[in-house]
Amino acid sequence: MWYSPASRLFVLKGKIEQMFLGQYRHNLDAKNRLTIPARFRDQLAEGAYLTQGFDRNLRLLTVPAFEAIYQQVGQLSMTDPAVRELRRLLFANASLVEVDRIGRILLPQFLRTVAELNTEVVIVGVGEEIEIWSPEVWELQDKVLKDSETNARRYTDLDVSI
Repeated sequence: MWYSPASRLFVLKGKIEQMFLGQYRHNLDAKNRLTIPARFRDQLAEGAYLTQGFDRNLRLLTVPAFEAIYQQVGQLSMTDPAVRELRRLLFANASLVEVDRIGRILLPQFLRTVAELNTEVVIVGVGEEIEIWSPEVWELQDKVLKDSETNARRYTDLDVSI
């Protein structure tokens, strides 16, 4: 099927509008619920999966994104020890969460412990998913992200060009 440049731009614009972008600071309430930024809530309306991240953080994924990961990992050989560890990391540490009527999700204790979350958290949109960080760990990560030489090397090493 042929698409005009204008229709491709419309499709791209729609995908970008569906991305999770930006940084937000929020406090957990007394029941360990986190208010999700209003601009993210529509994409999480059918629920989301919260799981351990790779960098002392949590990952919040839409149901379709989590199911896609599940499908990919399900295709890998269980005879590979790295695959078994990845499955444990992703699924043993996962929790289905629902956004309540005022935009909050409950953060289970075991995941708060993994990410060293106390009262304040940093919510970071990273495209297809949301990351949840403790402010202290995020500050360390943010310093890494502000290193211009390393950033230039990343673009080159990963062959990202504009």
